[in-house]
Amino acid sequence: MPDLVLTLLAATVLGVAAHLVRVPPLVGFLAAGFLLGGMQVEPFPGLPELADLGVTLLLFTIGLKFDVRTILRPEAYGTGLIHMVFSVLIGAGTLGLLAVVGAVQAGSWQTLALIGFALSFSSTVLCVKVLEERSDDGSFYGQTAIAILVIQDLAAVIFITATNDEPPSLWALALVLLIPAAWLLRRILEHVGRGELLILFGIVLALGPGYYLFEAVGIKGDLGALVVGLLLASHPRAIDLSKALFSIKELFLVGFFLTIGMGAGPSWSDLAVAVVLCILLVPITIAMFAVLARMFGLRNRTAMRVGLVLGNFSEFSIIVTAVGVSSGILTDRWLTIVALAVAVSMVVSSLLNGRGAHLAGRIATRMPAQDPTRLRLADRPINTDGYHAVVLGMGRVGRSTYARLQENADLRVLGVDNDHSVVTRLREQGYDIVEGDATDLEFWQRICSGGFVQTVVLAMPIHDSNTFALDQVRAAGFNGKLAAVAQYPEQVEHLREEGVEAVFNVYAGAGVALADQVVPPRES
Repeated sequence: MPDLVLTLLAATVLGVAAHLVRVPPLVGFLAAGFLLGGMQVEPFPGLPELADLGVTLLLFTIGLKFDVRTILRPEAYGTGLIHMVFSVLIGAGTLGLLAVVGAVQAGSWQTLALIGFALSFSSTVLCVKVLEERSDDGSFYGQTAIAILVIQDLAAVIFITATNDEPPSLWALALVLLIPAAWLLRRILEHVGRGELLILFGIVLALGPGYYLFEAVGIKGDLGALVVGLLLASHPRAIDLSKALFSIKELFLVGFFLTIGMGAGPSWSDLAVAVVLCILLVPITIAMFAVLARMFGLRNRTAMRVGLVLGNFSEFSIIVTAVGVSSGILTDRWLTIVALAVAVSMVVSSLLNGRGAHLAGRIATRMPAQDPTRLRLADRPINTDGYHAVVLGMGRVGRSTYARLQENADLRVLGVDNDHSVVTRLREQGYDIVEGDATDLEFWQRICSGGFVQTVVLAMPIHDSNTFALDQVRAAGFNGKLAAVAQYPEQVEHLREEGVEAVFNVYAGAGVALADQVVPPRES
């Protein structure tokens, strides 16, 4: 019990400290893990299992929100595969140079190649968590990044399976029966209620036909959780299920970041080598992702956002290295160095992505200009010519605002959302909507150049996204009317101080609207 209390206390204190200095809380969780590891505090019983469950639920929810067709796009498979090849070569070459100067003992070329391969993966856990925190997991760049992660994870699973002492069972071929079985699971999902029953059903799906079924036939279970999520992704309640699992998944993932730090136990020389690897390889990783994504038709800014979110090392790096240690190719020291490199890269990546939109925009302006006709259709700048109002964020509030402006003000309204599935669904329902990124300066410049837009409504669910969009619209010279939504009184006050003419408190406004339905307001 004392270890449990101390672990939770350290995670809470350092997580809050990270939040107060405006960096992602997971930086605090990693720091707590290192602090506890340095104090020789062992993970309390059950913590590794909870951490594993968090990763399994994460992959399951990725599948629920992921459009598998994204993998077939050249910017996904082309960028992912080419990047992996060059990462192995560059990683092996870097380790060879460190061996020449005596920083590490490289051994054979197999050692260099295997460590290079291990460091070619980006962290699925970290990347998806960063995307979710900014509600970017459904955006074009977010879906592209997740598709690359899925390709990397498949490569890791193939490697682990191929090097396993026992090959997958012949029963693995029976996993194709999950496809017709998904029909039954989808029917059950239609009749599952909400609340704790929906959460329990989601956990059972991730662990039952997902994790343990795949493990039973000799395939890594996390892949099974992802596959089951993908099979349910097109169901209308898939998003509800993902949202229901969000909080419990986030809580368990705290255990994952704690165990990363607590399991290190390094020497100063190990830490020095890990930091050097991060300094040398993380910038190259970011640059390669950005250059390759640009080559496959992504705009400079989109390519940089993909590079920034994938610019880290993965939990699979540790697993692949552990396989190398168990097979005798690598020494135990490499496992410690790689684990440290993963942790340090996560801290650096979290800090960079805390200002990812700003940083990507600044770097993109220094990159060579692009021909718009050669860009991917989904990533071309949006033309707002002919529209009088733009609603950013087409959730429930955004859709209501859109309808009200059209019906009562007789305006031509354009809806904008960065979630591809939302855009597709609303377009089928007759909405005039496009897929776009409100944190993109080019988007705001296009709004101004159109000359028609008179009103912009900031209806995105994340306050930081609304305030960033506000900065962009001001920088682009927009002088029309601004309106915004907020969830808390301090957010309302902040937006009003920034000069937003109309600010609507979602929770307070809902109460007023409900009261008006019960007792109509008095006429003055």
